[in-house]
Amino acid sequence: MAIESLDKLTFTIKQVAELTGITEDTIRYYEKISLLPRAERKENGHRVYRKEDLDTIRLVNCLKKTGMPLDEMRPFLKVSIDADPGEYPELVEQMVQHRANIVEQIASLQQVVDFIDLKLAQGKYRSSDCEVESGNGNRADGKKDATQSKPLSTAELRYFSAAPSESGH
Repeated sequence: MAIESLDKLTFTIKQVAELTGITEDTIRYYEKISLLPRAERKENGHRVYRKEDLDTIRLVNCLKKTGMPLDEMRPFLKVSIDADPGEYPELVEQMVQHRANIVEQIASLQQVVDFIDLKLAQGKYRSSDCEVESGNGNRADGKKDATQSKPLSTAELRYFSAAPSESGH
């Protein structure tokens, strides 16, 4: 699949797109915004990529799947693949913070799933049952919350008799 050139394995942009699952347009865009280094060119102007370029594109793709913004990826792409993370505490901290944000998003989504499960079990669909908090502690209806506690899960609601129990009591 790859082109043999000067004893080095090279790839066309089409081959890179197929191997990485990233479109040719996206690869060109990443080059344009300097997320990827400018590709070498053949005499005819066509881009030429090496295995290292594929590895970088795959790393971008992995970080993108975590929801990391493209600008925040830049420092990770500058570090050698063999580097010791201990030498880059700021990157470790950035990844820890990114992980914490994802965990928070998962918890928030779990609350949504719990609410949907509760509504399906009850068969009632009132908007007053869903008081969504904004990031500043205010409810969606503009009222200030007296407490900052998180909404109860379906299991907690059943335990505290806020929802009908499965036994019908």
